[in-house]
Amino acid sequence: QVQLVESGGGSVQAGGSLRLSCTASRYSYSSSLLAWFRQAPGKEREGVAAIYRRSSNTYYASSVKGRVTISQDIAKNTVYLQMNSLTPEDTAMYYCAYGNAIYRGFDLMSKDDTYWGQGTHVTVSS
Repeated sequence: QVQLVESGGGSVQAGGSLRLSCTASRYSYSSSLLAWFRQAPGKEREGVAAIYRRSSNTYYASSVKGRVTISQDIAKNTVYLQMNSLTPEDTAMYYCAYGNAIYRGFDLMSKDDTYWGQGTHVTVSS
């Protein structure tokens, strides 16, 4: 079992920045992928960014590209999501996900063997 703990959410004004963190209890897949998803009230969950643990290759949703950076500290089992130039449309619950790197990007969302954190809330006010 892999446990993921997110932190760093909060309330900011539009134009501000936040850095989310997700720490995994362990990595169980020989080749793994970590991703951030978000879900706004009344909307479906959507992918934000993903990073492959071994290669550090990254993948971003078009809606956040240029404003968001995903990175990792392998020694700390932690993945980060730096978000800049935030807008009210970024308000959502943000979830960290860990899964097998055989999947591509945000395909993790639909896989039964993906692990999820409890989420951290981000509120952006105008």
